[in-house]
Parts: sequence; structure tokens; C-alpha cells
Amino acid sequence: MDKYIGAHVSASGGVQNAPVNAKAIGATAFALFTKNQRQWFSKELTSSEIEEFKENCKKLGYTPDQILPHDSYLINLGSPEEEGLQKSRQSFIHEMERCEQLGLKLLNFHPGSHLKKISETECLDRIAESINIAISKTDNVVAVIENTAGQGTNLGFSFAHLRHIIDRVDNKDRVGVCIDTCHAFAAGYNLADKYEFERIWDEFDQTVGFKYLRGMHLNDAMKPVGSRVDRHASIGSGCIGRKTFQWIMEDARFNRIPLILETPDELLWAEEISMLKGFCD
Repeated sequence: MDKYIGAHVSASGGVQNAPVNAKAIGATAFALFTKNQRQWFSKELTSSEIEEFKENCKKLGYTPDQILPHDSYLINLGSPEEEGLQKSRQSFIHEMERCEQLGLKLLNFHPGSHLKKISETECLDRIAESINIAISKTDNVVAVIENTAGQGTNLGFSFAHLRHIIDRVDNKDRVGVCIDTCHAFAAGYNLADKYEFERIWDEFDQTVGFKYLRGMHLNDAMKPVGSRVDRHASIGSGCIGRKTFQWIMEDARFNRIPLILETPDELLWAEEISMLKGFCD
């Protein structure tokens, strides 16, 4: 199958458990936190954790192309405050280094917030500068920018924001994007309408480019289009609806990248993955 479908699984008890948890729900892709997502830093990975993670991935059939780790929620690479900016940059480099240790090549992150203290443009420029710094201090992990719902002062809710950042990253091979369907819908991209769905992806290709699409988060949305509210719903139970996810599954442009569920009821993940796989048949 050309579609890599999975969920953001638990790494409780050690990163080596994430691929096992993914396999248990029939996933052909997975996301994980390589450390506690609510801490800036954490103890170093042990050699046994690293070795066991790699062994489990190999044994269970997961390559780096199928894995989309996510960084800490605390990180704000566009922070207007010097202390917060430096701490975010150090933590992001730390996360990239952990990915490299685990043999992973992607790191998904929320771009950043201006906190009403600097302009949008200045914030976007800081995000790009932060990426450049992290890239210069690491070897090969791709910084994958996730679009946002546009809540509060978060940037990255428009394709133009993503393009602005990419344009200012020196090494284009080390930057990509992840499109979250719920976030896009909340930001005003009406993926629930077939005509709009096609138009939106044409706009994405023209503005950002499909070559930069390194993963997706597949989430239905609890709130209506343009709400700017980030509330995920299980597939088919929200305002986007099942049909949109069928269109994604049938579209070859979304082949061979991690397609990751972050839907709220993890007891439904196996069922949702099975349903998404069924759309590919």
C-alpha cells in the first residue's frame, strides 16, 4: 500500500514502545514524542532504548519515512522574548539530536507565536532563523512546519506563512510542512467541499509546493470552518466529515508520507485506520 496510515501513539515507558503500540492498532505509520512534551529538556536516551527502538521498528516494518515525531508544546521558535527564544532554540536542537540518535529524519513542530509583542513578519522571520540555527547544529533531520488553526497569536495558519518561512530557510532540503486537516479547516480552508478541496490543494501546490509536504495530521473538526478553534474530532463525527478523508486516501499526492491520526478517542484508532485503509482499496 502506498499510503502510510497511523496515529500519534504513546511512548510511555520508553520510545521503544511506540512502534509496538502502533502495530497493535494496525498502523503503517506513527507519530510519537521522543521525550515528555511538557518539559523543555529531559534525560538523554540510553543506548539500550535507542537500540531497542531501532530493532522494534525494523522488526515491525517501520522505516523513517513512516515516522513523524513531534516536538515539545513549550517550544516557540518565533518568541518575542529573548529568554524564551533562546530556550526554545536549545530545546528544538535537543529534539533534533534525539531524532538523529533514533535514526529518524523528520521532526514536526508548531511554528510559533508573536504574543502581540512583535509583528507577524518579524515572528515568521525569527522562526526561519531558528530553523537555520537548528539545521546548522545537526546533520540531517528535516524541520517539518505544521500549519495551525490560527488560534490566539499562533502563526502558520495560512499557506503564505509557510512559504514565508521556507523562503528564508537556507537549506531547502532540511525543511518541509505537515498539514493538519482540522487546523486548515479551522483557519478557513473548507476541505469539506469537493470543489474547494481541489482548489485548496492547487493553492497549496502553487504557494508552498507538494515537494515540501512531508506528512499530514488527519483530524475531523469539532468547530465550523473558519472558527480559528483547534478542537479535533474523530473521523466522520465532526464538521469536515468522512468524505474528505476518502478524497485524501484516493489521491496519489498523499502517498508515501506519514498520515497521522490525532483524533480524541484512541479506542477508535484501530477502527479509523481500518476505515482509511478501506478507502484505498
